[in-house]
Amino acid sequence: MAWLIIIVSLIVLWVASLCKIFHGSFSATKATFLNDGRVFRTRNVLLVIAHPDDESMFFTPAINYLISRGHNIYILCLSTGNADGMGNIRKEELFLASAILKIPHQQVKILDHPDLQDGFGKVWDWNLVARFIEDEICAHAIDSIITFDDYGVSGHCNHRDVHRGVQKLLHDFSERHLEAWELVSTSIFRKYSGPVDIWLSKLFHWSFPSIQLHCLLNEDPSKTYAAMAQHRSQWVWFRKLFVSFSSYSYVNTLKRIQ
Repeated sequence: MAWLIIIVSLIVLWVASLCKIFHGSFSATKATFLNDGRVFRTRNVLLVIAHPDDESMFFTPAINYLISRGHNIYILCLSTGNADGMGNIRKEELFLASAILKIPHQQVKILDHPDLQDGFGKVWDWNLVARFIEDEICAHAIDSIITFDDYGVSGHCNHRDVHRGVQKLLHDFSERHLEAWELVSTSIFRKYSGPVDIWLSKLFHWSFPSIQLHCLLNEDPSKTYAAMAQHRSQWVWFRKLFVSFSSYSYVNTLKRIQ
């Protein structure tokens, strides 16, 4: 009987969380993220990722939030994801996923540099990463960056090197007015708590009032599934489960990189 009560309670919480996503978002976040409090202006935001499918697996709440509010998103993918020899296929899949997310083809750049190849144990040069990011900033008048944090959600070394490349850029060009935000990595429990994590993310936000944090809800979670499904070479059973149960499909907690 106790187990039945627990299961029913979890189902109710899951449904209530989905209702929260579909029918509203946190008012403070709606008002302040990438908004200086004066007249609205369109921002040019650069999403820096390591591999094709990172945008769909981890960042769709932020992408949907920004696109729905009229901001321009550019994607810089630092590798083709060629660890299994499918780099050319994965490049095309990223363009297809970007179309689902309403990011124009010309605003997606995918690199295939010999020193930035996909793979565990492949160490990326932070200076090189920073240089490519700087090129995109100059080319598109970028004023905001979104990327991985120091752990990189999954701990993948390429994700972590992307973060360090962004940090290197910010250090070298500290005089430039440029906002940078990192996707906060969560515990294994929160990572697989699905939409329930919207409440835990808000609690995390309240617990650190001195840190610049924003919790962005995915107002159209079905788009996450549809975008990830375009990465057909990667669309195996465990990634289907991941997208269904991952909190990153429903909410992104972004922290300002100082």
